[in-house]
Amino acid sequence: MRRHASRHFAAAGTAVLMGLALVQPAPAQTAKLSNVDLCNGRDRSSADPQIRGCTALIKSDKNPQVLAVAYNNRGNALAGAGQYELAIRDYSESIKLNPAYAKPLNNRGVAYQKKGDFDLAMKDFEAAIGLDPSYPNAFANRGEIFLKQGDYARAVKDFDTALKLSPQLGEVWNERCWARAVTGELQGALTDCNEAIRLKPNLAAGFDSRGLTRLKLGQWDSAIADYNAALRLDHDLPSALYGRGLARLKTGSQAAGRADIAAAKRADQQIAEQFARYGVQ
Repeated sequence: MRRHASRHFAAAGTAVLMGLALVQPAPAQTAKLSNVDLCNGRDRSSADPQIRGCTALIKSDKNPQVLAVAYNNRGNALAGAGQYELAIRDYSESIKLNPAYAKPLNNRGVAYQKKGDFDLAMKDFEAAIGLDPSYPNAFANRGEIFLKQGDYARAVKDFDTALKLSPQLGEVWNERCWARAVTGELQGALTDCNEAIRLKPNLAAGFDSRGLTRLKLGQWDSAIADYNAALRLDHDLPSALYGRGLARLKTGSQAAGRADIAAAKRADQQIAEQFARYGVQ
């Protein structure tokens, strides 16, 4: 799978703590409000302020609903820092405190997915969807697992649902573009990629996906332009290097094409096999 293909949609899983019943003296109220702001992710300089704010709330609050949100949000901060095991513990605690809360299920699924535990991730995404059938991130994340498994029809179906629920998810437009390009639905793929790039003009994956689409359409120069754009945003993206190399070979630029393909293979030894599965050689 191309390096950028696994897009995880946990951003909407950070819940906002509001309306806390504060009965402490004024200085304590001020400190708690500061912790609420931090736990809500107000300071995004690093994961540490959010972890600190949520930890303070967890130690000081007894309200199960508040604690469930605080554990979820601290889990998000830990996951963002790559501490997936600790994040999973926090999401699990959030779920215990509020079993009807869909966000930590989705977010725990993302953490499992990052660790390669796809069966556990799938169970969590399906549970989140069961609790909240209007939760686009859970559909998008389940679609990512189907995409990774090569089940493109079910992936596209989940992406369809996610986009109906939230048409502004640029990454999901891109992933549906990729799935459609791989399966040969090229005009639909091109439409999806154009929308992904409109919404997310700095997303290398969008240009990379459109490059593949144009490569399969035989639009060599347009494919090269898209791969160039992808590589400006992500300088060593193997799929963009390999795709551009193939397109350059088609236009007669043999030396440049071979150089791109060699660079792609150094970055990802399985890139040729991946493109063969996409129907491009």
